[in-house]
Amino acid sequence: MARKDSKKAAAKVGRAMKKRKAGTLKSGRSGRKVKSRKQAIAIGLSEARAMGAKVPKKTSKKRKAKR
Repeated sequence: MARKDSKKAAAKVGRAMKKRKAGTLKSGRSGRKVKSRKQAIAIGLSEARAMGAKVPKKTSKKRKAKR
């Protein structure tokens, strides 16, 4: 079954994707432009987490390797 994010989280990811497309999404302290789609999604989800939205836990590389 697919992961289910809250509507607030989906909205944050959507905004991050639009910012990436426009070229205004920046990452971290360095402030470099985000070019990767995956990175934009990760930024949107982390912002939603910080806001307190219901978002599934991060999957670590170790957990993926066991599957």
